[in-house]
Amino acid sequence: MTERVIRADGVELASQTFGDRRQSAVLLIMGVAASMLWWPDAFCTRLAQQGRYVVRYDNRDTGLSTAYPPGEPPYTSDDMVDDAIRILDGYPIPSAHVVGMSMGGALAQLVALKHPTRTASLTVISSSPIGEDTSALPGASAAYRAHAAQFEQVDWTDRAQVVRMMIAESRVLAGSAHPFDEAGARRLVERDFDRARNFASATNHFVLKGPKRRYRLSGLQAPLLVIHGTADPLFPIEHGIAVAETVPDATLVRLRGGGHELHEADWDEIIAAIVAHTARQRT
Repeated sequence: MTERVIRADGVELASQTFGDRRQSAVLLIMGVAASMLWWPDAFCTRLAQQGRYVVRYDNRDTGLSTAYPPGEPPYTSDDMVDDAIRILDGYPIPSAHVVGMSMGGALAQLVALKHPTRTASLTVISSSPIGEDTSALPGASAAYRAHAAQFEQVDWTDRAQVVRMMIAESRVLAGSAHPFDEAGARRLVERDFDRARNFASATNHFVLKGPKRRYRLSGLQAPLLVIHGTADPLFPIEHGIAVAETVPDATLVRLRGGGHELHEADWDEIIAAIVAHTARQRT
């Protein structure tokens, strides 16, 4: 694993790479308020061992990337989309297989739509289709909505409160197929909090303005893989089905009993799907 800070357009983006840079590049984009640590080290290593050059990075306002005062982010989701291109330019990587999870899945869709020549393929994990009518799709579970209602009560500068809240978040997002690893969740959350420039800045993601231009997933040019847990409590499986059905010839992998998570027990299936998908078009 190697580390590098990409500096461009007044922004610092912390990044890490795994594997041989001569291999096809896979760019990993994580979700709301989540640093690159939520793509676990071992997951990235396993993917790299399958002949991929894996790049992960801290979204702005997470980890070691540029952090702004909480409450009024001076950027939009367009800027976060372009951050992915700043990462590619920084290495430099002409095009990559873009993989995004949750909000990262939405950002990944926008990367592919806004920068089609830089996107060799797209993989969307645990997300929903961009720019399409999703009004008929089911919403988050009652348990998750009850949990999310507590966000406003959290002091995001208080380590103990944040750790408790984020462990509870991980628990409520877990699926039904595998036991919840509370100790593992605690280690990850504590590491994420302690590493961040200002963990509270990540709450800026909750109030971001959307892209200036309307993009629709139906205009996607890159090959599409969709990976979605059948027990996802945030974006029920119907969202993953909708993503796949929006694009001709898309591949849908259902993780049986999987939640809104990257559970280690599912890594082999997830990695195998990404490797097969990215092998169809080399970067």
